[in-house]
Amino acid sequence: MDKRLLDILVCPLCKSQLHLDADKNELICKADRLAYPIREDVPVMLVEEARSISADEVL
Repeated sequence: MDKRLLDILVCPLCKSQLHLDADKNELICKADRLAYPIREDVPVMLVEEARSISADEVL
């Protein structure tokens, strides 16, 4: 994922900074414990498409 794009993307729910999980190809919102998928190099920034993650995954 392009570093410049990652710098400007925020969680659509709470506007927090997102963190890239390259292994799972997801953007992580630690505040809301949501993982937004990246499909074909395009982040899917829809809350309905995000999956909930456990507290262990947030670390």
